[in-house]
Amino acid sequence: MAVAVALTVAAVAACGPAQEAEATREDAPPAAGEGDATPPIAWGTCPAPAEGAGRDPRLLCATVTVPLDYRDPGGETVEVAVSTLPTATSRDRRGVLLLNPGGPALPGLDTPAVVAPTLPPSVLAAYDLIGFDPRGVAHSTPQSCGLDDPSLAGLFPYPAADGSITANVEDARSDAERCSTNAGEKLRHFTTANTARDMDRIRTALGEEKVSYWGQSYGTYLGAVYASLFPKRTDRMVLEGNVDPTKVWAHATDNWGKAMSERFPDAARVAAARHAELGLGGTVDEVTRTYLALADRLDRTPAPVPGAGLTLTGAVLRTVTYSLLLDDETLPVLAQFWRAAAGLADGTLTEADREVLQQVFAAPPSAPGVPADNQATMFLALTCGDAPWSDDVDEYARRTAEDRATWPLSAGMPANIWACAFWPEPVEEPVRVTDSGPRNVLILQNRRDNATPWEDGLGLDEVLGERAAFVGADNGGHYVFHQGSACVDEATVAFLTTGRLPDHDVYCTDLTAR
Repeated sequence: MAVAVALTVAAVAACGPAQEAEATREDAPPAAGEGDATPPIAWGTCPAPAEGAGRDPRLLCATVTVPLDYRDPGGETVEVAVSTLPTATSRDRRGVLLLNPGGPALPGLDTPAVVAPTLPPSVLAAYDLIGFDPRGVAHSTPQSCGLDDPSLAGLFPYPAADGSITANVEDARSDAERCSTNAGEKLRHFTTANTARDMDRIRTALGEEKVSYWGQSYGTYLGAVYASLFPKRTDRMVLEGNVDPTKVWAHATDNWGKAMSERFPDAARVAAARHAELGLGGTVDEVTRTYLALADRLDRTPAPVPGAGLTLTGAVLRTVTYSLLLDDETLPVLAQFWRAAAGLADGTLTEADREVLQQVFAAPPSAPGVPADNQATMFLALTCGDAPWSDDVDEYARRTAEDRATWPLSAGMPANIWACAFWPEPVEEPVRVTDSGPRNVLILQNRRDNATPWEDGLGLDEVLGERAAFVGADNGGHYVFHQGSACVDEATVAFLTTGRLPDHDVYCTDLTAR
């Protein structure tokens, strides 16, 4: 049940339409991997994990040195931390499977050990699993803006109780100024395009002609960018819980309100089935009304959380709700959290409620040497630095009011202003993702995903065209593979082991409880 608020939005795909440019345009950095001098990787021990965190003893780590700015390959460099879980057998080995867990800005050194137990022997025999902390994240030259609120959750711009965005505008301006002052000009080079170029340096250091890849959430955009920059270096690519590359990033949350309205009933049904215990309502509609009233009440009268050092506001309630909706297994926890939040607001907090709140808000320590605001900093660096955003405050106010009225569960946040409105211009235009390249991409998408909505998965599928096959699942949450659908899992394993993609779109309805 432990869900740290500092990490509760870790699987967010993030927050347009930006003007896109061809990856090969005149002012683009040269492609990495073609004649660069990246030395072979030398595996050794991994950096120390956070206090109390475990680590698979089989995991090996190393660093790869890459240019800060690929337009100046002989200039300043950054270190990218890489890990491997050697699972492939010599007879069946196809290559490496590079993994990215999303975020934006989630660390990935431990991802091979997390993913390995979900994969069958046939896949493990074919690939060595490779993880990495993307540039600027965790052990890869970590960046910090020195933000007052170091949590990623603190960035999400929920309007005031009356719908005003005045405070959001000031917060956004302050965050942008802090990043400019404390992280400086270099932060502009910590982008998705440069991360994709880093991936090709990793490929070179591994001595591989091609690399296979599995990206989740934000990692789907990173993978699509890599496949566009390096189509001849891309082997087999799985993209799970997808970002629409035509919306990066200012309009990436346009479908969040609708997606929340479609996903929320899954949790409301869990709460309604326990009405005698929780008292939140006996139907989905009753639970929804209870939730909206509680969020409004906490907007107007926040409640300090005993022993947690924070205050439960309507924004925090919504953020935790969003986060626990990402996985079906946490829906019972979410229902208990709503009960505890109601007890806190009513002044009727029980000991059981108190335990739930303490577990939900238990913040794990950062890894040694990693700034507390590292993920929040890099979330901003990527979402603000990949593509330009509007700075029209009045337009944000208009859109927020409209979104708030249409989708009350998300309260206007998806349309609100971010620090990106006050960010410097990107160092390059976003890479254009197209259907040019081999047919070697498998798209996995849940029907009721509140982080990367169904429409965004369809958007990526449309952009990739014949390059990709689409497998949808009649499920909620952000995770598609290994969630109880043999239809999804068999299509994924078949692709990774044989390269065979479905001939047509597939919609899987065989979900069973895990």
